Amino acid sequence: KFSKSVASKYHESTPAFTKDGNTMYFTRNNYLNGKKGKNSEQTILLKIYRAKKEGDKWTNIEELPFNNNNYSVAHPALSADEKTLYFASDMPGTLGVSDIFKVSINADGSFGTPVNLGNKINTEARETFPFISKDNELYFASDGHPGLGGLDVFVTELKDDGTVGSIKNVGEPVNSSMDDFAFIIDTKSKRGFVSSNRKEDNLGYDDIYKFLETASIPKDCEQQLKGIIVDFDSQEPIVSATVTLFDNSGNKLKTVTSDANGKYDFGTVECDTKLKIRVEKPNYNTNEITAIIPNKPGITESKITLELTEKPMKPGDDLRKALGIDIIYFDLDKSNIRPDAAVELAKIVEVMKQYPNMHIDVRSHTDCRQTAKYNEALSDRRAKSTIAWLVKNGIAKNRLTGKGYGESQLVNDCGCEPTNQSNCSEEQHQKNRRSEFIIVKL
Repeated sequence: KFSKSVASKYHESTPAFTKDGNTMYFTRNNYLNGKKGKNSEQTILLKIYRAKKEGDKWTNIEELPFNNNNYSVAHPALSADEKTLYFASDMPGTLGVSDIFKVSINADGSFGTPVNLGNKINTEARETFPFISKDNELYFASDGHPGLGGLDVFVTELKDDGTVGSIKNVGEPVNSSMDDFAFIIDTKSKRGFVSSNRKEDNLGYDDIYKFLETASIPKDCEQQLKGIIVDFDSQEPIVSATVTLFDNSGNKLKTVTSDANGKYDFGTVECDTKLKIRVEKPNYNTNEITAIIPNKPGITESKITLELTEKPMKPGDDLRKALGIDIIYFDLDKSNIRPDAAVELAKIVEVMKQYPNMHIDVRSHTDCRQTAKYNEALSDRRAKSTIAWLVKNGIAKNRLTGKGYGESQLVNDCGCEPTNQSNCSEEQHQKNRRSEFIIVKL
């Protein structure tokens, strides 16, 4: 039996003890040292107090610093390492009627700043009565998550990286159509207690029930999500890229930085989910991919490429490829510049104006239809036509050379020799009717 210093004339409940049994956190109406506190509506709310055991007596009772007369703070629960206190409150920052918060307990016995556990756990309704098992599972009561009726008991895993697992209803017979709450369990013996106002065998308003867990609640299926960030062109690892993970609704989950080998690791994520990974790095274009996480334990790896915003150019490069310009196509048996080709050639002109010392060799190619001799002459006309268009649009002729290569450098297996016939589609043939712009001098 507790002394009157703990057991006052008001309500006390939900004590949480340290492992050595010498410190207790408990809930009480706003009453200490014979004085009661009320909010602006003259209501006595709930506060959490701490008491120390000296010999056989509980002394040094003090209220925690984040209590307040204008909102309730209640139902303390200690983490397994006793470095974090979980509790329920309707303090500012609450998402619903009441939420579950956590606060760090410092080595000197002081406290950090309370932190809301977020909208994965807390809803617009009531979340209350937290309990942390020795396996670092958070049990809590809620009438905001889908349940059997009233307050139900739910459980989630508290992960080492600060995230939480999926929210699971512990189900019948712990939960009923009425209010079920204040769940505690000894994970070693599998025995525990829960409070409920269920009607079928209730002796009062809220009764305490005992139970034996006969089947463990399945653990979350987890995947490790990791990968590497590389340069699009060189395929070399990119160091110190910012890699951010989002859920499918766009909510940010975690941000990491690629290491000296370009690798990133988000740790464990839930199975059977769709996530987005965004990679950012100065001087590179941002890239975002979708990661499909399978519904089985394992590892999901994603290789993500980044392209330089402005790619360095050097002699021997194809200017078209370096700038990401669309292929300059020609119609069958034609050497005139098409309107779509003129749009892309204008980009070549702009770059050559930015680099007045740049010299380009225009290399024109045909598909295989017609004879090799004919195609060589056709491609030569196309090279000359391309050079003429560039000169007409402001590029000095002495900066341009060109040659036709006919069908000698096909980019696919659409050859026609010796019959001048092919089963390839028009689209496949068109890929061979192209021009290249090789940087000769820069």
